[in-house]
Amino acid sequence: MNTGSYPADLTFLIVPGLRDHVEDHWQTHLAKQLPKSVTVPPLEHDKLSRAARVQALDDALATIEGPVIIVAHSAGCITTVHWAQQQGRKIHGALLATPADVENPMPAGYPTLEQLQANGWSPMPRSPLPFPTLVAASRNDPLAQFERMHQLSMDWGARLVDLGEVGHLNPAAGYGPWDGVHALLQELV
Repeated sequence: MNTGSYPADLTFLIVPGLRDHVEDHWQTHLAKQLPKSVTVPPLEHDKLSRAARVQALDDALATIEGPVIIVAHSAGCITTVHWAQQQGRKIHGALLATPADVENPMPAGYPTLEQLQANGWSPMPRSPLPFPTLVAASRNDPLAQFERMHQLSMDWGARLVDLGEVGHLNPAAGYGPWDGVHALLQELV
């Protein structure tokens, strides 16, 4: 696996989805490989609150000096998009990996549309993001249709990366380590 080389002053901000830190998740493996990374910590209260997650992202950013690349997954991608609508901090770029479509029903075991709406997740922002962005989407993601991610990528001014059939790119889909992540991060450096 090629972990690439990154500028010494660059920090990667890891933004997990609603399930927060999962030991065998690709984001956890990635954080261990990167020279400088910060992970948005799990929420103790209001775990489903979009506003609380946006604030947690902003608080984590406040601890970082220098350039930042955001590396988000699932609902962490939507947190990032909401944060970008109100942010004042310049971001070097963002990788949004398998964003969850919080405006359409999710499989059993995930929050319902009503729960997501009540906690501020929808509507999702559609305006262009103020930093270079890659949206890495799966063709068989149970949490988002590829065609929908294609449209959102265009709305956000992002480049869509077709990952093929990788499910939701999580341990349930067979990911632990994600070998392709460093090539995408190098595009943002």
